[in-house]
Amino acid sequence: MTSLEAVCTSLASIAPLRLAEDWDNVGLLVGNRTQSISKVMTCLTVTPNVVSEAVEQQVGLIVAHHPLPFKPLARITSDTIPGEMVLRLIASGVAVYSAHTAFDSAAQGINQRWADLLSLESVEALVPVTDQPGVAKRSDIEGTGRLGCLAHPESLQDFVSRAAAAVGASCPRYVGDPERKVSRIALACGSGGSFLSAARRRGCDAMITGEATFHTCLEAESFGIGMGLLGHYWSERFAMESLAEILAKTFPELDIWASRTEHDPLKTLPS
Repeated sequence: MTSLEAVCTSLASIAPLRLAEDWDNVGLLVGNRTQSISKVMTCLTVTPNVVSEAVEQQVGLIVAHHPLPFKPLARITSDTIPGEMVLRLIASGVAVYSAHTAFDSAAQGINQRWADLLSLESVEALVPVTDQPGVAKRSDIEGTGRLGCLAHPESLQDFVSRAAAAVGASCPRYVGDPERKVSRIALACGSGGSFLSAARRRGCDAMITGEATFHTCLEAESFGIGMGLLGHYWSERFAMESLAEILAKTFPELDIWASRTEHDPLKTLPS
């Protein structure tokens, strides 16, 4: 058995909470820091299926990318899905921790993992973290998104296909000329379309993200920036599987796994 606080401390070293956006809700969101746990499960999002898996498997801690709760709950009742899930988790002694945007921006967070998967060179933050009083400067990369260069230019089509294959995304979409060569790449996991302007300012000719609005896609087309849309789930879930492996090495005495019931809710009609 290991204390919940020990795992929280390790998670905070992997994804320092100071990197989270001001609007985010991160850290230990449900649970008693002094409790002892023997099982940990990671997931992208806490859903009723994930809660059922955690309760049935007697999990002590869920490490979710997306916070639960995300916004303050005026009432915690079974009248809402978030309220019902929180009640079930508390009743079963299951804690919830989320790093969310802190993990997005961390030196070994999701966007850096994307840069590594795609073998980008000269990698840096797309939006660097500004210096904070009392926080020592770091030599590793911290900040929102990533940008980097391909060793050799690739066609947009080949590059998006390679990115999708790296995480198992089965239905990637793209914006732009599929035959156009791209080399300077922006990365923004999840709903990363809002970083298109930053990608343009930094001289990127392509961007990989999970999802973007229709109007953002039109902007990308107008700017001449190729965009690969892999799906929100596929752009982030792989990193929660990697996080489970990291935690398992740090805490070999714990039973740790990525949720086996979580799935992408979006389906594609057969052609």
